[in-house]
Amino acid sequence: MKFTARQPGINVNVSPTHPLKEFAILAGGLLAIVVGVYLALGLAVDLIVPRLTMDLEKKLAGAFIGRLVENEDVADTRRSLQALVDRLQDRCAPLPYTITVHVTESDAVNAAALPGGHMVVFTGLLAEMTSENELAFVLAHELGHYANRDHLRGLGRALVLMTASTLLLGADNSINSMIGQGMVLTELSFSRKQESRADEFALDTLFCHYGHVADAASFFSKIPEDGDPGRFGHYFASHPENRRRIGHLKELARERGYPIGNPLPLPADITAKINPR
Repeated sequence: MKFTARQPGINVNVSPTHPLKEFAILAGGLLAIVVGVYLALGLAVDLIVPRLTMDLEKKLAGAFIGRLVENEDVADTRRSLQALVDRLQDRCAPLPYTITVHVTESDAVNAAALPGGHMVVFTGLLAEMTSENELAFVLAHELGHYANRDHLRGLGRALVLMTASTLLLGADNSINSMIGQGMVLTELSFSRKQESRADEFALDTLFCHYGHVADAASFFSKIPEDGDPGRFGHYFASHPENRRRIGHLKELARERGYPIGNPLPLPADITAKINPR
């Protein structure tokens, strides 16, 4: 009998599918899972935010506040800002938060509303302010984000992950720390609708506190058409968008009968030690 060499019918060591095809299938499946998880987290934001308790929000705040380094050189400025926010809150902007103001030295022309009532103000923003009323509007704008809980939606998917890890592992876990360190405060994002509502809240607060709305829209006129989005944070938009916001505020003031009035000078403590550039 003559022997004829043949390949075995089945070889478990050799895949019948081309390796590149297998890689494409695996990569596609992994990508689909990642996209699915990302979309699910996005949907979870609107489900979790309205149900997030103040106690849990305060626990989540630790992952962000731990990154803040406050220099004693701006201690007087921080106290002055805190006093202004307290006055705005006392009668005109009551919120279920005790707002704590932090001042961070940075060129960023921005402020940030973080979980747990922690408001961060960058010295770059203070350097742009020309009146107490203009500054009060910006601070009241951030209070508006708190009133609508936009600050939690702005953190979005990161907040969902942190909430899950807090419930499972406690507030002080490595996952929360890693997410908190990876977040850039100047990159909080808000929709145009959220920004518009915060503008309206600030306008009402300004009128309630001062009896007029002087310098309510002056900050937006300072943002250049070719401004740096990172430097101007969530206030940044295209120049036409800033014109629209200014026009909306002026029209709203007319409709509600808010007088323009005269702005007050900035308190000396606000600008005495601010020189970020």
